[in-house]
Amino acid sequence: MTDVDLPPAGDHPLSAERRNLLRAASTLVASAALFDNAQAQESAGPAPAPLSIPGFTTERIATSGGVTINAAKGGNGPPLLLLHGAPLTLYTWRDVAPGLAENFTVVASDLRGYGDSDKPQGLPDHSDYSKRAMAQDQVDVMKHFGFDRFAVVGQDRGGRVTHRMALDHADKVTKAVLIDIAPTYYLYTHVNIDFVQAYFHWFNYLRAAPGPENDLLAQRAAQAGQTQSPAQAEYGRANGTPEGVHGMCEDYRAGASIDLKHDEADLAAKVRCPLHVLWAENGAMDRLYDVLAIWRERGRTVTGKGMPGGHNMQEGAPAEVLAELRAFLRA
Repeated sequence: MTDVDLPPAGDHPLSAERRNLLRAASTLVASAALFDNAQAQESAGPAPAPLSIPGFTTERIATSGGVTINAAKGGNGPPLLLLHGAPLTLYTWRDVAPGLAENFTVVASDLRGYGDSDKPQGLPDHSDYSKRAMAQDQVDVMKHFGFDRFAVVGQDRGGRVTHRMALDHADKVTKAVLIDIAPTYYLYTHVNIDFVQAYFHWFNYLRAAPGPENDLLAQRAAQAGQTQSPAQAEYGRANGTPEGVHGMCEDYRAGASIDLKHDEADLAAKVRCPLHVLWAENGAMDRLYDVLAIWRERGRTVTGKGMPGGHNMQEGAPAEVLAELRAFLRA
């Protein structure tokens, strides 16, 4: 894919046509007969035991939003929250979190709808998977551990939760790191063929339930028996269930509906805490966008750089990511 000319950094009002398209996407209603494709069900026997981050203890925490969140905690020092992307779990931080725990009290948490956190049935307006609701979950998790102020690192979908948290809970977030994302509102208001081709799943998962859910379950069933890494097996165990794929799809449906309403209402608001953005060198974000310039429209103090390791750089280049996070968080 080649680079394309894009509008300048910053947000512009939604056109009437684009509003209508997004409104249509936001009216998706979950079906009572979800996952009626029997062939997509698991048939490989008992699920493997959960994997955890070495040296961390795991706990399930009840939140004010009525869901229970799974979190792993380790280390000593200032509090730091790590949030994963899709379709991952807190286990994605296994090669980074132990190093951070040498200087911080690290909490790695499964987002609502992922991992071993609760995966509620999506509401008609997808509000129970809004980034506002998901951010509140994580604020409650940190409060449970005794932390009213903390730093946050969010990758992929976790980065979108981090962005919303920094706006809704500006008094709680001391520093924020966003990994390989541009603002959701910016992306949906600058749609072109290059974006659609690079992020087709952003549109595919918006179809009404249980269409994309059944497709994903069928793909998983077709891949049964294939050799997997321990991490792949863990993500499949936690997220490859009917509830797991539904949670992920609802996360994306919320992104194209209620999240846009929240984001549009806050276009004038800037992230107050120091914000550090990292993106994958030569990745889709790097090729399509001036990531740093876009985020500088959204924050008061914004730094950033391209990184090796791909989109999931915490797994592809953990040593480099650990060094970068330490440098920013300890500054």
